[in-house]
Amino acid sequence: MANPPFPPLNLTAWQPTRDTLHLYSKLPGKIRGALTPFQSHWWHVSLHVDDVGLTTPPIPAPNGRTFRLTLSLTRHALLIALPNGDEHAIPLQNQSPASLCEQTLDVLERAGIRPKIDRTPFTDDTPRPYHPPHAEAYRAALLSVHGLFQQFRATLPGERSPVQLWPHHFDLSLVWFSGREADVPAGEEGGPEQIGFGFSTGDESVPEAYFYANPWPFPDGLQETPLPPGAQWHTTGWMGGLLPYRVVVASENPAQTLLQFLQTVYRHASARMQ
Repeated sequence: MANPPFPPLNLTAWQPTRDTLHLYSKLPGKIRGALTPFQSHWWHVSLHVDDVGLTTPPIPAPNGRTFRLTLSLTRHALLIALPNGDEHAIPLQNQSPASLCEQTLDVLERAGIRPKIDRTPFTDDTPRPYHPPHAEAYRAALLSVHGLFQQFRATLPGERSPVQLWPHHFDLSLVWFSGREADVPAGEEGGPEQIGFGFSTGDESVPEAYFYANPWPFPDGLQETPLPPGAQWHTTGWMGGLLPYRVVVASENPAQTLLQFLQTVYRHASARMQ
């Protein structure tokens, strides 16, 4: 396959737009979560990547019909595909989270759709910076990462999550489940043994875009195993493999660099989980 593009994502340059998109993405996630039946692992509140940006799957509407919300990073608008086939586009024009929320809920109200959502994340009425070229670069990165995550996902055995974006942390990820319950100390919360693989645009723990692969529970001694060049084990705050996005961008074969990282962590971690 041809190498997909991995545009540079300098957080210092594009962080204002990144933070705005993070806030905006919470709105379709909240609306989807309010109207979609509960799914395991909270998969009913995530967003998916499509050709234009971030979208919800079809969301239940009255009378057995559905609608869809899409943050288009090509048209720079929140697109609302209504149950009657009409589409309403709300341009992303530096509006505040409160304004975008009101605009969106007004459109849905006129269509007879009344989601009951927590509006706490959308009380800020301060205009937000939004620079279209930065949003377009992020879209290109998302498409490249999403395609390779899907390719990697197809190689994993057993139960796997969809590749999905979580609005609360703004990371694109998938999870592989070993099929066993985690062996945790008494008194700690349990759950299915798993490895999460993801792409973050940067956060308090790592202030640049990066890829991660974090097994849970973290197997003893895993941090002693070698990782591909440019990757490292992260042990502060969370435990897992970390590959900076800039390393992928600078490599001769970005797709191979990313897939090798994901496969290496999976191979070593899954072997220790058996």
